[in-house]
Amino acid sequence: MSDYSWEDPYSFLGLGEEHTALERAAAALLPVPYEATTSYMAGTRHGPEAILRASRHVELYDHELDREPYRIGIHTHPTLELTAAGPEAALGELRERYAEAADGDRLVIALGGEHTITQVPILYWADRLGDELAILQFDAHADLRDRFHGTRWSHACVMRRVVDRVRPVGVGIRAIDVEEKRLIDERGLTMIYAEELAGDRDDSWVDRALAALDSENVYVTFDVDFFDPAFMPSTGTPEPGGGTWGQAMTLLRRVFAEKKVVGADVVELAPLPGLVAPDFLVAKLIYKMIGYCSVSGGAQ
Repeated sequence: MSDYSWEDPYSFLGLGEEHTALERAAAALLPVPYEATTSYMAGTRHGPEAILRASRHVELYDHELDREPYRIGIHTHPTLELTAAGPEAALGELRERYAEAADGDRLVIALGGEHTITQVPILYWADRLGDELAILQFDAHADLRDRFHGTRWSHACVMRRVVDRVRPVGVGIRAIDVEEKRLIDERGLTMIYAEELAGDRDDSWVDRALAALDSENVYVTFDVDFFDPAFMPSTGTPEPGGGTWGQAMTLLRRVFAEKKVVGADVVELAPLPGLVAPDFLVAKLIYKMIGYCSVSGGAQ
């Protein structure tokens, strides 16, 4: 029998057993290719697979951090295929599986799929922490609609489903409707609009975003349409004028250093055939989160 390995393991970064065993991992990924309510272009169900494939080409050494973050151990859970019996049933399944994955102290990053999945980990952590939780939401959209296309479980409603428990701080927002604006004003929610990122050369928007996070515990949800579509065309609801890689890293670096990030997700990647740069961007984004967590003491 040959000892040759013809393909890297189907795990994040292509890591082998030594660095992926769950019992030794300080971070874990949960692929959730759920897509039921996409409203423009479909394809988010292919996001987790594209992320894992692209991650095999990410350099393991991070020159910014001067370390190899993968050495803390990164487990990749099997892909979670949710029921097609409707959003409520699917989210119920996800609640059970997420609770299993998040049990313990490791950083769990869910890979979407559409943004609808985010309400499950947020509410899990709100329950676990007695609502001592804030949300940092990288996004083009506020996602605060009560209903969209006839359902309360749309990707456009995900923050509305959690705002009564925890307060989102939106960054990169540039597409809201009048009812969302009314709710933002009534609740006093902090939204860092994309125009502020473009015009604020001294990064004071970063300080404002961090100050608005009203808990030491933070959950990070990253909808990839935060990025300008020049960098991220592979998403179902692109909006012009978004954020840059450098801006995302500046805020992530600070939030991992100054807060306790209890969990995260990256959602809404809809891969385009033959265009791998956006897939790679998301894979590296996830690795940077793990790296920042590893130096902050959040992952041991």
